[in-house]
Amino acid sequence: QLGENPHQSLAKLAKTYGPLMHLKFGSLDTIVVSSPELAKQVLQKHDQVLSSRPHLDATAAYGHNKVSVAWLPVVSRWRVLRKICKDQMFSLQRVDSSQGLRREKLRKLLDYVHECCASCRLLDIADAAFSTSLNLISASLFSVEFAQVGSDSSHDFKGIVRGLLQLAGTPNLADYFPLLKPIDPQGLKRKSVSYVGKLLRIFDDIIDQRLKSESRPYTNYERKNDLLEALLDISRSNESELNRNDILHLLLDLFVAGTDTTATTVEWAMAELIHNPRKMAKARKELQTIIGGKGQVQESDISRLPYLQAVVKETFRLHPAGPLLLPHKAEADTLINDYIVPRNAQILVNVWAIGRDSSIWSNPDSFEPERFLDSKIDIRGQDFELIPFGSGRRICPGLPLAYRIVHVLVASLIHNFDWKLEGGITPDELDMKEKFQFSLQKVVPLKAVPVKLCREHYMLDENV
Repeated sequence: QLGENPHQSLAKLAKTYGPLMHLKFGSLDTIVVSSPELAKQVLQKHDQVLSSRPHLDATAAYGHNKVSVAWLPVVSRWRVLRKICKDQMFSLQRVDSSQGLRREKLRKLLDYVHECCASCRLLDIADAAFSTSLNLISASLFSVEFAQVGSDSSHDFKGIVRGLLQLAGTPNLADYFPLLKPIDPQGLKRKSVSYVGKLLRIFDDIIDQRLKSESRPYTNYERKNDLLEALLDISRSNESELNRNDILHLLLDLFVAGTDTTATTVEWAMAELIHNPRKMAKARKELQTIIGGKGQVQESDISRLPYLQAVVKETFRLHPAGPLLLPHKAEADTLINDYIVPRNAQILVNVWAIGRDSSIWSNPDSFEPERFLDSKIDIRGQDFELIPFGSGRRICPGLPLAYRIVHVLVASLIHNFDWKLEGGITPDELDMKEKFQFSLQKVVPLKAVPVKLCREHYMLDENV
């Protein structure tokens, strides 16, 4: 009954039954929250008792749910892993220190766009964004580059990551009827074991190579300034705090979470801008005014680009990467608005429905970045009208890095290029349908030919 797009179906149900619904998925109590006020109660006021995670069968491959920072309940082990993420990967100092690395990967993306431009070749924007995100993550984690933009080298990784996300977003009978878990009637756990095993083996080989390089005699081993080096240092000093298995599964979490969600957000932002040429012209005019016609966009420029920031916020509102966030679980009966959320219930926060609520947003289905220009609403988890990264203790730890990458990627793709859609279709004809695969994908991938802009394009008024 929920169909292929459960976020949309649940939003329709909420219009009839209200923003706090109790559904039964087999034997699993499921609470669906669809308003900012109730999201605040779940994610902030009752955060301590509602921050656990349900035991979903597809997350149990290789015992991942027992060591994963994404799926562990809020226990001491989770706090250790969360602190490592915050201090070693996403601290302001760490994010600032790796700007040069991201600039290099961005330059490779732009080189490829220029090649497509010169040869009038179609560019798959989601693929290009995925390859760039993949390289940014792999370089930050391991000091290696996993893919070449424009080649097929990233397709295997993309297939694995999207396969895992699709499994996470597929309703699983084994979760709703626990007696079926040994049978795995839909084969979801078997598929998950295959995908997770491939990634763990890749990470295991990388760790082996790193340790061999360190221990090889008569060589001057040069330490890497990456996350793996930091994790191995922690493990050497205190293996009970972080052992090799912990490292493997932490890398898995960071790798899966940091690639596809960034790529899909960039694809949606580009689709909306191409679909709305006046908004594209306005964003490009701001870039020309602030950056100039030839300079490369830098992360330090983001704060000076309010319209670009508004474009990204509007993309998060209309197309949140995780439309239902990761599910929460109630550790005890909890009273919310005079209703009892029962112990062990799964809680879904429908951020897609909140972003499309006409009582919160005027013209909620229209792409209007201007709504954020005079607004103090932010995406950092305190304004519950817009929480694409969640909120509370379970807020996405990678928010600081994702924020920078999305802005710079979108700005770079529109700064010096216009985009001509494949098959000669007009912007009005662009297919904007979405599909739910845990993350929110475009049904028809966005492909377009980059066209080099001359200076006169910048001088056009954005209303033309």
